[in-house]
Amino acid sequence: MRSPWHHSAEVPVYIINIRTREASNPLSRHPSVALTPFTADPAAAIRQIEVRVTRPAPTRLLLEYELRGDVAGVLLADPAAAAAAPNGFTDGLWRHTCMEVFIGAGSAAPGPYLEFNLAPGGRWAAYRFSGYRAGMAPLTGIEPPRIELRTQSERLLLAAQLAIPADLAATSLRLGLAVVVENAQGQLGYWALRHAGDRPDFHHPDSFEFEI
Repeated sequence: MRSPWHHSAEVPVYIINIRTREASNPLSRHPSVALTPFTADPAAAIRQIEVRVTRPAPTRLLLEYELRGDVAGVLLADPAAAAAAPNGFTDGLWRHTCMEVFIGAGSAAPGPYLEFNLAPGGRWAAYRFSGYRAGMAPLTGIEPPRIELRTQSERLLLAAQLAIPADLAATSLRLGLAVVVENAQGQLGYWALRHAGDRPDFHHPDSFEFEI
């Protein structure tokens, strides 16, 4: 019988299949953190989002985003679209369903930080910022993230393995965790560990609440 889980062709070694996930995935040993929707969230298909994070090496992050709700009501990118850009790098992913992580050094926020965008179809983007929404430039010299997607009618898992630049290897990291959810009508919902201000703003220094 075909598994109800559908996944991308490139499967990270730390997940073998859904039945053995709890035993084989190192993320299963780490507690999850819950994201909350922005007050004006119109994309009501998803009712709960949790994220698990671990740092198995100074230059490596593993993340798993778990969305629960009406997954069929979420607009997901076509996996074939990853071929449209070299190595899957694609600008503007935040305009559609996208998992995001913002990475700053220790307690340096609002100093320099990184932004990773991870799309369910396998596309990705990464940027450097010199300060709050300042000095944006593509993050170069890293290996592309490894992304795996699995979906059921009421559950979506996106696992990602990220390479962290060497200049951040010797410090603790402060993370901002976020998800953009696009529904079938094209409306966007914004989920984050913390919302600061009167509009969705994942870049806000106060959003960098997870330390690892």
